[in-house]
Amino acid sequence: MMHRFIFQRMKKVLTAILVTSLLSACAQIKPPEPYGALPSAAQLNWQENNIYAFIHFGLNTFTNKEWGYGDEDPALFNPKDFDAEQIVRSIAQGGFKAVILTCKHHDGFCLWPTKTTTHNISQSPFRDGKGDMVREIADACRKYGLKFGVYLSPWDRNATNYGTQDYVKMYREQLRELLTQYGDIFEIWHDGANGGDGYYGGARETRNIDRSTYYNWPNVWALERKLQPGALIFGDIGPDLRWVGNEKGFAGDPCWQTFTPESNIPGKAPSNGIVKSELSTGGTRGGKYWMPAEVDFSIRPGWFWHENENDKVRSAVDLWNHYLISAGRGASMLLNIPPDTDGLVYKTDSIQLKLFGDILKQTFAENLAKGAQAVASNIRGGDKSAYGPARLFDEDQFTYWGTDDQVHTPTLTITLPESRSFDIIRLRENTKLGQRIDSLEVDAWLDNRWEKITGARSIGSNRLLRLASKITTDKLRLRIIKAPVSIALSDVGLFNQSSLLDALSKKPNSAGSSKGSSSIRTGWKVINPDHGKTRSAMLDGDPATYWQNLSGGKSDPIIVDMGETRQVKAFTYLPGGGSKIQGAIDKYAFYISTDGVKWQSVAKGEFSNMLANPVLQTISLKQVQPARFFKFEPQHTADGKPVRIAELSAIFL
Repeated sequence: MMHRFIFQRMKKVLTAILVTSLLSACAQIKPPEPYGALPSAAQLNWQENNIYAFIHFGLNTFTNKEWGYGDEDPALFNPKDFDAEQIVRSIAQGGFKAVILTCKHHDGFCLWPTKTTTHNISQSPFRDGKGDMVREIADACRKYGLKFGVYLSPWDRNATNYGTQDYVKMYREQLRELLTQYGDIFEIWHDGANGGDGYYGGARETRNIDRSTYYNWPNVWALERKLQPGALIFGDIGPDLRWVGNEKGFAGDPCWQTFTPESNIPGKAPSNGIVKSELSTGGTRGGKYWMPAEVDFSIRPGWFWHENENDKVRSAVDLWNHYLISAGRGASMLLNIPPDTDGLVYKTDSIQLKLFGDILKQTFAENLAKGAQAVASNIRGGDKSAYGPARLFDEDQFTYWGTDDQVHTPTLTITLPESRSFDIIRLRENTKLGQRIDSLEVDAWLDNRWEKITGARSIGSNRLLRLASKITTDKLRLRIIKAPVSIALSDVGLFNQSSLLDALSKKPNSAGSSKGSSSIRTGWKVINPDHGKTRSAMLDGDPATYWQNLSGGKSDPIIVDMGETRQVKAFTYLPGGGSKIQGAIDKYAFYISTDGVKWQSVAKGEFSNMLANPVLQTISLKQVQPARFFKFEPQHTADGKPVRIAELSAIFL
């Protein structure tokens, strides 16, 4: 009996000790407190769908414009071979997870039979006036497993009432139609271009609005949250995603997923929708809002399809390079893929998309970190099961290697099952706890010593580090260099870039030269202006050199003598400034002459979107014209700075 009593007493004591120990351990290993701004549920979902496509399609496709004026006849819109499934399949084969359709661009033409305006698809010959392109694209997306989003330009150069509160009501009603008639919407896209010249029902005038107050964005966002609570809302300043500040296909490095908007306009709050692009590109460390960057760029120089750009489609290798500096920096890659006048993705674009998709798929087919073992200098509360480094290899972004609150700069040694070769390292944080790491470095065990091979200044939801060359090793070391709080690193992956990259070559850059024109332009000369900088640079075929008006005032017309009379069918213009374009012309006129005395006006208009996308512009003439001289008249620059011109040329019959 005494033995049984002692045994039971000891059992109770041991149980009490065990319970106490467990309670104590639980108290010590609670998760770390979140740090800074945090993502919403929709933003967390976006992390898994951070590569998607724009479809710019509309009247501009048929008028060869980038920004329609608003007076275009809907009868021009007639893609006779339109195939929504071909378009969506072409996008899906590139590995894209979603599509955003430009349901209405700045010209005001709506791709669905809206009740708000007659300037819509029902007034076109498409499907005998009974078509609904929004419906067809949305249905095709769901058939092929892609999410669907809508772009609705706030600016409307057709609307008679633009600039009044009646238009604001009309715009919200258009949103209501799009957000209630086409199923689940994953993203709603608001363009930053607002106000300026337009048709406006025949007024043909300039209407400027105060972007900080006119649309009442908080009320618009509230409506969108009500109608599509799971949708992300994009604008220059959010509220969910921010513009990256350029249309060149890259995010900054570092690129923080938090952001505090700052206005370009003195005395104006950032709610006016204009933010400093350099801040937007890199974000704000410790910013007020969780607002990741969206990197929007086009597979072609323009946003709408233009026949003369069929030989300027980005290669699959180029797309891969941009993927690494957009999605690979914690932003999203939003690639524009414009259908042609037949209503199809053009064959060249489709081929490059397929190759890019193959590169993407093959690169990430095998994670070479599989089977790795890791030893950490610190584990939160000593709890390996909850916070140990094995969590880095379980393919779950929200399990993580965590450290004690006071440990901000730990190290981690990773041992692979055998020596493996790789050239891509993937890192991720558990963003439910915020963006916690400022910088880290990665070493590899090479030639019996540690050698630094790469590093990163921000991680967030996804960071891809491409090594300068492939390495082979069985051991890696991560060193956290700086962090304001304890870390929550969720993923370390190792990958080999697809062998397709070796087989494919980059397409030569054709900017600055035009098919049918001489890049040397033998015998050509600029006969005025007589002021400026290296005026011959406009004709040298080198896009890196440029002429600049140094007079400080309005630029005189530029007159070019081509040496002999030619049959001219188009002109080309490339803005100048090297890596930082300035003085890009956005309003122009062209004249021609056979003798340099009598001049005939042959083209005038605007170069659209020159601040964000200052690419080679082609101005096609209505008919072929004989000319020995042409005169280019810059009438306005997009940034108000003196004119710079990298290249001027003509295209001949």
